[in-house]
Amino acid sequence: MLTASAPLAPSAALTTSSAPTTSVDLTEPSLWARPDTPALVDELRREASVHLTDTVDDGRVWSVLTYKESADVLRNAAAFSSESGSLLGAGEGNVPVGSGRMMALTDPPRHRELRAPANPFFSKNGVKGAARSISERAGELFDRALEHGTVDLVDVVSALPLAVMCDLLDVPEADREMVVRVCDVAFLGRTPEERRAGHQQLIPYLLHQVMLRRSDPRDDLISMMATYKINGRLMPIEDVVLNLDNIVVGGVQTVRHTAAMGLHTLVQRPDLWRKLQNGEVSMDSAVDELLRWTSVGLHTLRTASRDIELGGRHIRRGDRVAVWVWSANRDPEAFDRPEEILLDRSPNKHLALGLGAHYCIGAPLAKAELSALYTAALEKAAVIEPAGPVQYNRSIINFGLDHFPVTLTPR
Repeated sequence: MLTASAPLAPSAALTTSSAPTTSVDLTEPSLWARPDTPALVDELRREASVHLTDTVDDGRVWSVLTYKESADVLRNAAAFSSESGSLLGAGEGNVPVGSGRMMALTDPPRHRELRAPANPFFSKNGVKGAARSISERAGELFDRALEHGTVDLVDVVSALPLAVMCDLLDVPEADREMVVRVCDVAFLGRTPEERRAGHQQLIPYLLHQVMLRRSDPRDDLISMMATYKINGRLMPIEDVVLNLDNIVVGGVQTVRHTAAMGLHTLVQRPDLWRKLQNGEVSMDSAVDELLRWTSVGLHTLRTASRDIELGGRHIRRGDRVAVWVWSANRDPEAFDRPEEILLDRSPNKHLALGLGAHYCIGAPLAKAELSALYTAALEKAAVIEPAGPVQYNRSIINFGLDHFPVTLTPR
């Protein structure tokens, strides 16, 4: 559990133990679904940009709530490392298995080396070539949903990133049903045990495909990763599999949760729905604003690699620093009227997809998929009406909806 403390004196260090704590627990997933959360977080942000916090799993952690300080941490990979973990929950002193081997858990220059083979598949030009097929897939998903009338919108939008990922990996047609089913469990399972079981099935499959394509490469992401050489040597097969699993997780989860939360927002705000349907705002700007507003990746973790000042606090080498992206994206010092959804907001320098070296490699693809899903919903459905209560998941890693039952009325 993570509780935000009262501001400390500028000279205080992470070892300080006497600071009083507030009743706000930032790691309690139910907090983020409460209507009073924006006011609670605003109050904490006004008190201090950086708070000392206590966690049951990770010990004491610095929580960063303002945009400026959040951007400072994310930009400065030299001072704030990803190698000891990029997310809360691993446990105090525990280093993730993929440290120094996965994109999410490496620092430059190693980080750039690991990204290089995947970059062409996620570049703007690469995604632009796939935009038509992505849009067609999204349209087909909503056509089928409209045939049923009442559906779970989470299931509808989840199918697109899974299908697109199968295309990128060039999963054989005979295997796709199995891969989609395993990914469903790995990413959408209701319990950690279910999700772990899914990964335990996915990773051996990826390992098998990597070994096949290392000897018989094709024009796909697995082959590129499997045959890529760094300093003249092939990447270890274990590293290839870890990074592919990392890419699939990120590619599926961000789109799934942002799409469902974004559509939930639009259903609650018919005025915004009408603006988009009438073409009063561009889809590109709307996608960015819904990314900012939903901020489904609630936090990012870093570890200080040297003593440094941050927001008037003395951060010591080895201290863990959690950037609360949701809070940074609502900082009035960085955004005009941050409490409002302005679909034409410009500029919109949100941190929902990261910043600096770890800016999301799949950002262009994620935006293309979100645009396709929102566009398909607007073009196919005249009205989307709730058909029951939504159910939020219990995660501070990818906060979103487990269920969003709706009734669709065709245009």
